[in-house]
Amino acid sequence: MTTLAHSSPASGPMGWFTRAEKWLDDRGKPAWITAMILGFIFVWPVGLALLFYMLWSKKMSCNTAKWRGNGRTHMSRGTGNTAFDAYRDETLRRLQEEQDGFESFLDRLRKAKDKSEFDQYMDEREKAAASDPETREA
Repeated sequence: MTTLAHSSPASGPMGWFTRAEKWLDDRGKPAWITAMILGFIFVWPVGLALLFYMLWSKKMSCNTAKWRGNGRTHMSRGTGNTAFDAYRDETLRRLQEEQDGFESFLDRLRKAKDKSEFDQYMDEREKAAASDPETREA
């Protein structure tokens, strides 16, 4: 007897859909993308339905929030090897410091560029005002 013949909650009218969804979930995003592409190739409404389902169910969303935030969320789970955990934590801390330093450098660079452009504008405005006889009389 196969597992398909078993009487289970998933063997109702939508049982095939639930099993197909589980099968694709077990194989990850590439399986969903492949199914969608094949759906578009062979029966385009199936591909379109899969696309909408993947977007609606957020199956294609990328959970980057765990890598952002306080910078510690991704380090909370240990591997069991304390030497590696310490090395990983130190490397991630150093990389975070380098990223913060680089972002502050870019911020200073943007501010310096803005100030330079503003100073250039003010110089051009001053030269235009000095060469325009109407503005000198006013």
